[in-house]
Amino acid sequence: MGVRVHLPATVGTFLLPLTLCVLTLLPQGLLGKPEEEENAKSSALLQRVKRGWVWNQFFVLEEYTGLEPLYIGKLHSDMDKGDGSIKYILTGEGAGTTFTIDDSTGDIHAIQRLDREVKSQYVLRAQARNRLTDRPLEPESEFIVKIQDINDNEPKFLDGPYQATVPEMSRIGTSVIQLTATDADDPTYGNSARVVYSILEGQPYFSVDAKTGVVRVSLADMDRETRENYTILIQAKDMGGQLGGLAGTTTVNITLSDVNDNPPVFDQRLYQMSVPESAPVGSVVGRIWAKDRDVGANAEMRYSIIDGDGRDTFDISTDATNLFGIITVKKPLNFENKPSYTLKVEGANTHLDPNFRHRGPFKDVTIVHVSVEDVDEPPLFGSPSYYVELPEDAEIGTVVKTVSARDPDAANNTVRYSIERTSDPEKFFYIEITSGTLMTVRSLDREEVGWHNITVLAMEMNNPTQIASVSVAVRVLDVNDNPPSLTHYLETFVCENAKAGQLIQTVTAVDPDEPLGGQRFYYSLAPEAANNPNFTLRDNQDNTAWILTRRGGWSQQDQTVFYLPIFVSDGEQPMQTSTSTLTVRVCSCDQEGNIMSCNAEAYSLPASLSKGALIAILACIFVLLVMILLMLSLRTHRKKPYLCDEEENVHENIVRYDDEGGGEEDTEAFDIAAMWNPREVHHPLGKIRQDMMPEIESLSRYVPQPCVIGVGGGEDSNVHGYVLAKLLEADLDPCAPPYDSLQTYAYEGEGSVAESLSSLQSGTSNADHEYDYLNDWGPRFKKLAEMYGVLETNTPPMW
Repeated sequence: MGVRVHLPATVGTFLLPLTLCVLTLLPQGLLGKPEEEENAKSSALLQRVKRGWVWNQFFVLEEYTGLEPLYIGKLHSDMDKGDGSIKYILTGEGAGTTFTIDDSTGDIHAIQRLDREVKSQYVLRAQARNRLTDRPLEPESEFIVKIQDINDNEPKFLDGPYQATVPEMSRIGTSVIQLTATDADDPTYGNSARVVYSILEGQPYFSVDAKTGVVRVSLADMDRETRENYTILIQAKDMGGQLGGLAGTTTVNITLSDVNDNPPVFDQRLYQMSVPESAPVGSVVGRIWAKDRDVGANAEMRYSIIDGDGRDTFDISTDATNLFGIITVKKPLNFENKPSYTLKVEGANTHLDPNFRHRGPFKDVTIVHVSVEDVDEPPLFGSPSYYVELPEDAEIGTVVKTVSARDPDAANNTVRYSIERTSDPEKFFYIEITSGTLMTVRSLDREEVGWHNITVLAMEMNNPTQIASVSVAVRVLDVNDNPPSLTHYLETFVCENAKAGQLIQTVTAVDPDEPLGGQRFYYSLAPEAANNPNFTLRDNQDNTAWILTRRGGWSQQDQTVFYLPIFVSDGEQPMQTSTSTLTVRVCSCDQEGNIMSCNAEAYSLPASLSKGALIAILACIFVLLVMILLMLSLRTHRKKPYLCDEEENVHENIVRYDDEGGGEEDTEAFDIAAMWNPREVHHPLGKIRQDMMPEIESLSRYVPQPCVIGVGGGEDSNVHGYVLAKLLEADLDPCAPPYDSLQTYAYEGEGSVAESLSSLQSGTSNADHEYDYLNDWGPRFKKLAEMYGVLETNTPPMW
C-alpha cells in the first residue's frame, strides 16, 4: 500500500525546480526518502518495501489573496479503497485554525492568510484511522509546510529621524553619519531584502553611499555663521533599487558645529567712560566687548591693558561669561591731580584652532578714554592720626595739639573743627573752631584716666554734610603727685612673752605713681615716735621695713594697745611723704607664738558663763517675745466690731442710734445747730454724744451754697431751704436712692392720722403739701409745724 501527495497545478508550475514537494509511494522508491531501510548497501536489487506514509516538505507562497481556501496538497494511503472507511486526521502547528484537511479525501487547505514574516514554517502530523473503530491504521507521520517569501515589506529606518553634527569648514567626503535600513523580507530568497540608499533632498551639501548608507559632506567650506542647520531626506529601496522595489525614507537633521575661524572685533574703536573721583578701589568703571561670530569656547576672550597712562590706575578683567571686559578702579582717584586717563585695551581669543591660524590674528585693539568727575569731597587732614604726650600736672588751657584739615576740592572751602562728644564724655578737652587748636579745660589725672582717645571732626562751612574725622591719642604722663602709703597690715600684735629685738611685723607701701626707674620707698618712725621705748623700725632698703620690739616684759594689765606712727617717703621729685599709724595689740600667746586671747577681742564671754547658761538665756528671751506677740494679737481681735444685723440693706441708709428720739426736746442725741447752718457745724462742750456715732455722715457739705439761702431770711427759712434743696437734689440725681425702685418707709396706710409717710412723687406734685395739722399734734411737733407750715412772705423762691 502507499500514499500519494498531490499538489495543485498552479503551485506545481512555481515549484517545478523544487520537486521535493511531490511525495509518491513507488515500488522502488524512486522519489522520496524511505522511512526504514534495512541495509542500503546490502543489495543492489530494488525490493518493494511496505510503508504507511512517505513525508516531505510543502512550499506555499505567502500573502494569498484569493477568495477560496488555498489548496496545499493531498494525502492518500494505499489502504484507502475509496469506500470512505478511512478517516484522515491532521494535528500540529496551525491544525484546525490555519490548516484544514478533508478527512475523507485527505485534501489539505490553508484557511488563513499566511505571512512569512510572522511565521516561516509549520510542523504538522498526519494519521489514517478506521472511521468506524477509530483505530489507527498506520503510525503517525510528520511533515513541514514552508512559507515562501514574496517582496511585501519595504525597508525601514528604525531609529529615524536622525540627528547629526559635523564641524563647519569640513572637507569633502567627511563622514557625518551612517544609516541602516532593515527589510523584513527573506534575504536568502531573491532581491527582496537587498537595499540600496540614495539622497532625495540635501544636495549639493551632502551625499550618501548607496551600499553602506554613510552620509558624507559633498560641499567644501560650509560656514556655520552663514547657515547652521540642514535637513536631508534619505531613501532606502529594496530589489537592488530596481523598478518595482519597495522604498522607505527618513530625515537627517545635520547641525554644523562651531570652530574658531573668526577673529574678534571691537564694536567701537574709542570708548568714552567716566567715573567719580570718590569711587572706591574695585568700583566698576564700564565694560567693553570684542564681538566674535563664533560661539561657546571659541568666542571666549581675554582682555588686557597693553598701554596708556592709566595702566597703574585701572584694571581690566573678564566677566563670568568670558565675553566682556570689565574695567575697574585700581588706585584712588583725584580729580585735582589728574582729571582723565587713556587706556589701550587688547582682546584676544583664548582657544585657537591650529587649522585656522591662517585666518588670524585672533585679537583686536581699542582705545578707552576715562574721565574723572569732580566730587565735593570732605576735608582732608594733614595726618591720618595724631599722637600726643601730656603730663598730668598740665595746667588748664595747655595746648595739646593743633590739627589741620583742608578742602581738597578746587573751591577750597573754609573748615570748622569740633570734638565728637562720645569720644570725650567728661569734656577734658576743647578745640578752637577755626584754628583746630586742641587744649585742656580740666585737670588731668593719670591715675584715673591714662589715655584719652579723642575724635576731631572737620566740617566744610558751605556744605555741612562733608565731614571728616581724625583720631588724636593723648597719653597722660605720670608726675609724682601721690604719696606712698602702707598696705594691708595696719594692725598687728605682740605677745606678752616677746623678747627685745623680736620681729612682729613687716610693712610695705604702695604708690599709684609709676616712675620710670621703678618705686623706691624710705621708712622711719615719725619724729614724735623717734625715741619710742617699746618699738623700733628697720628699713630693709628693698621697699620693706621691719617692726621690732625694743624691750620685753609685755603685759595686758599694763597696756593693751600701742600706736606706732610710721613715716614713708618716695624717691622721686618732688618727694611725697605720708604717715600711717600701725596699731599694736598685746595678746596672750602660746609657746609657738599663736594668739590665745587679746584684750580687744570683741564679744568675749566671761569665763564663768557656760554655753548651757547662754542657751537658757536665749530661750527665755524667745518665750517672752512670743507671749508679747500673742497679747497684741488678742487686743487687736477684741477691738473689731461685731455686726449682728445680717439683714442690713445698704440702699435704705438707715442711721441707727439704738435709742428713741424725743423730738425737739431731745437735745442729747444731736446738735440742732447743724441744721441751722449746714456748712458750719459747731459742737459746744457737753452737747455731743460720745457714746454713739452715726453710721453715715451728713450730706450737707455737698449742697451748693445758694441752695441754703433762706426764703424769709430767718432761721426757719434756712432749715426750710436746706430741706427743699436736698429734695430737689434727690429728684434731679438719677443715681440717688431709691434707684427707680420702691422703698417702704413704715407706710401706715390711709386709715392712720399721718396717712402715707412716703416722699415718692412728692417732687412732681402740682401743689405744696399741707402741714397745718402738725399744730394739732402737741408741743413736740411745734417746731416742725413752724418749719413746714404756710409762710407769709412776699419773696419768691429761688427754685
